[in-house]
Amino acid sequence: MRLILNVLWLVLAGFWLALGYLLAALVMFILIITIPFAFQALKLASFAFWPFGRTLVKRPDAGAPSVIGNVIWLVLAGWWLAIGHLITGVLLCVTIIGIPLGLGNFKLIAVSLWPFGREIVPIEEAEASTAITVTGGH
Repeated sequence: MRLILNVLWLVLAGFWLALGYLLAALVMFILIITIPFAFQALKLASFAFWPFGRTLVKRPDAGAPSVIGNVIWLVLAGWWLAIGHLITGVLLCVTIIGIPLGLGNFKLIAVSLWPFGREIVPIEEAEASTAITVTGGH
């Protein structure tokens, strides 16, 4: 099922969204001082390209530098990437088949605005981590 969703996503939204993140990465590489933001944009491009089967989890070690990075990211690229997800999500929700993909786009708005302090992991890893936390293990 993930493969089917990823292929549909790629054709209907993922390719164009990933290009947006790659454009943001290119601009940030050119500006040199924003190279750390470019690496974040590359990570998000891979997630926007092929998202199903992976998820975002908050990193417990993220602190004040992540907040500062997120504010800078929001100004440089976050707002227009979020608009891209919003427009794509609305357009996908026009069709019955596109509704799940549109909802996926709406979920990506938060990370396109505030990506630092999060990590992309396989869903199984996130579920295993949650199960350990819920049962009280380390």
